[in-house]
Amino acid sequence: MCCLARLKKAHLFSFCQFLDLSFKLTAQEGVPPKYLHYDPITSRQLLCDQCPPGAYVRQHCTATKKTECSPCPDGYYVEDWNSNDECQYCNVVCKELQYVKQECSRTQNRFCECIEGRYLELEFCLRHTECPPGFGVVQRGTPESDTICKKCLEGYFSNETSSKAACQQHTNCSALDLKLVSKGNAIHDSMCQETTDTSAQQCGIDVTLCEEAFFRFAVPTKLTPSWLNLLMDSLPGTKLNAETVERIKQTRGYQEQTFQLLKLWKQQNKDHDMVKKIIQDINLCENSILKHIGHTNVTFEHLSMLMGSLPGKKVGREEIERTMKICKSADQILKLLNLWRIRNQDQDTIKGLMYGLKHLKKYHFPKTTIQSLRKVVKFLHSIRMYKLYQKLFLEMLGNQVQSVKRRCV
Repeated sequence: MCCLARLKKAHLFSFCQFLDLSFKLTAQEGVPPKYLHYDPITSRQLLCDQCPPGAYVRQHCTATKKTECSPCPDGYYVEDWNSNDECQYCNVVCKELQYVKQECSRTQNRFCECIEGRYLELEFCLRHTECPPGFGVVQRGTPESDTICKKCLEGYFSNETSSKAACQQHTNCSALDLKLVSKGNAIHDSMCQETTDTSAQQCGIDVTLCEEAFFRFAVPTKLTPSWLNLLMDSLPGTKLNAETVERIKQTRGYQEQTFQLLKLWKQQNKDHDMVKKIIQDINLCENSILKHIGHTNVTFEHLSMLMGSLPGKKVGREEIERTMKICKSADQILKLLNLWRIRNQDQDTIKGLMYGLKHLKKYHFPKTTIQSLRKVVKFLHSIRMYKLYQKLFLEMLGNQVQSVKRRCV
């Protein structure tokens, strides 16, 4: 008798498993899943339709009637197909430092989430971990999980404490035609300098603010692979050799390629009448800039603050210290802005400076220096620079450069 009872129980369990599988399949096919219900009138087990999410069973099915469902009242919910006699109460209450991500509805409970910068741990919204210098973020924190930090690999560094910044690759000095002064480690970038010996030459600037502002007018907003070749063919005087053009194209960003090639063309054709005029006007521009910031006495802290306010890859402490050693005070800001531009290829130095000036308002940065830098930005955005470009590039080249730009856009 005992064995017979066990056998019946085993068969019933197998039958229930079969029903469960069939319920899942019918639900996927759009047919209401079933549930077993004992009908006291007929004394039979009936297969009744379940109620959909958002509703409960108001009346079980009979031999002659289907299941009757009713929607959940306000403040109650049911997530799945079900055979429940009532809905569940929306019992979730958002705690401190949480907000309602999804309000209670008939088909789901209220859902809370930690505010930006925090994650849920044992019912508390904790602040995301900040990775220290030498470590970078490999997985940003979410409302449900903390930040994951990892030590910077060989060739990468992080010089800040952050819950968002990943490790950055060391600057490749040789790719920038610069000399490696100090190899980077996990907490600071490689330090580069021009491959010259005298202090005056070491403080030389790759592309000046005036050259950048002037050359940028010649760069189209949309570039094609043939852009540089078309531009170089349009310029008068001695052409740059193909190897030089190709080498710069392989090691620089698009806008940086244009700056470098125009500068090389200018140097190679310095005796050309048009180039002489370009050099003269760029020198006048640089003199105007030096009048604004050439007499600003700023400390190491001020220079660090200025560099830290710029977006993108940062100019590190060692580079600032070295710049202060090899450059006159009048050239230090210009040299550091040049280093920032090299590190952040295709970034606009003037836009970066405007971004930084907005942030410097919060700190005890010399107001006179801020005002001077604003005057520089205003000067380089002035109509005078565009007129200079029109006179030297459009008129003297017979609008060839402009036609090249139109072909590339």
